[in-house]
Amino acid sequence: MVAKIKFPDSIYRVLNYNENKVKEGCATLIHVSNFLQDKEDMNFYDKLERFQHLHALNETVKTKNLHISLNFHPTEKFSPEKLVTIAEDYMKRIGFSEQPFLIYEHFDAGHPHIHIVTTSIKADGTPIRLHNIGKYKSEPARKAIQEQYGLVRAEDQKELLKDVHSVNAQKVIYGKGETKRSIINVLDAVLKSYKYSSLPELNAILRLYNVAADRGKEDSRIYQKGGLVYRILDERGNKVGVPVKASSIYSKPTLAYLEGRFHENQALKAPHAQRIKTTIDWILAGQRQLSVSQLIVSLEKDGISTVRRQNATGQLYSVTFIDHKTKCVFNGSTLGKQYSASALQQRCTISIQAPAGQTPVLKPYILTTGNHVKSDDTALTVSLQQNQLSTPPTAVTGGLAPTASGIIEHLVQPEYSFQTPEQRRKRKRRKRPSDND
Repeated sequence: MVAKIKFPDSIYRVLNYNENKVKEGCATLIHVSNFLQDKEDMNFYDKLERFQHLHALNETVKTKNLHISLNFHPTEKFSPEKLVTIAEDYMKRIGFSEQPFLIYEHFDAGHPHIHIVTTSIKADGTPIRLHNIGKYKSEPARKAIQEQYGLVRAEDQKELLKDVHSVNAQKVIYGKGETKRSIINVLDAVLKSYKYSSLPELNAILRLYNVAADRGKEDSRIYQKGGLVYRILDERGNKVGVPVKASSIYSKPTLAYLEGRFHENQALKAPHAQRIKTTIDWILAGQRQLSVSQLIVSLEKDGISTVRRQNATGQLYSVTFIDHKTKCVFNGSTLGKQYSASALQQRCTISIQAPAGQTPVLKPYILTTGNHVKSDDTALTVSLQQNQLSTPPTAVTGGLAPTASGIIEHLVQPEYSFQTPEQRRKRKRRKRPSDND
């Protein structure tokens, strides 16, 4: 079992989030504790007023709301009654058994989990101490409950421990699911997992799942107000369906939030740039003739997807690399001049210098066939190795060791050439002077 505790500022938003899940058929309220009414007799405002009444008893406390999730292994299927028993035991162990709390069972992820909404303000107005509650209360409670109920240990669920809120983000197909829910699933899986430092870099990832973050045109009101919406894209990259405002999503992935992530990710992803550069150099050095499409296929085998842009004439002018192993996104030009779209095109079309007396064979640039997205005078080609974030491509080629990078750079220099068999013949041995000379 994995337990996570959040301390939201607004009890209204937390309650509204879970109640909307119920309306959408993605959750069920399975238990209420320490309320004056049964769960069947309460509406949204009955639940809200119970918490607000306690909050009014102590307005000086800033952190008073708790939003807890208990997450179980996908193989563990429990009845609502068993989930309530586990939740009540957990709340007792962390000191909240006398507090009002609501238990919701959610069905919107790949693993069973419940959400608990409660407050730290007691009936006498005093607050429950929350400092290090995760370390000193929740963690011992979690381990004890695992043993008592024979649950799969969190230590054995590495993938679930990394991000219990992540879902199996599928490529969104318009009309096959509720728009907002589908977009949220992708955002939950991408925003905190990948390192991107600009909106175009973020969109490069989101496009793999047919989603886009849209600021609107520069003369639009949403752009001028610093707003942001999320859209579903069809297979040709056209925006379809109703846009979803970033501010309407519970996690608040607004432009202001993203700009904070851009700044933070800039430093975090910098150490991982070398892996992409080394992988590209290694692929190019290992082939005498290579097209751009072949380079891209080779990169995909090593877990690196690409998003390429071309103009109306088919000329490649931009390439973005998405490394699913390090979870980092880089525009080609930021990696260095030799990794820009134009440089890569040139490096792919120029073979290693041919032997003396022979004509070099140049491999023409071939744009991969795929999904071409028409947008004014440009087309976008998305290379996708995977549809699920939780299942990255299998690595079949490894990166070079740092000591080999210099050799690679030397090999791809224009002045380097191979010798012909004739040139490799041993020099004629000079006749040794004999004793008779």
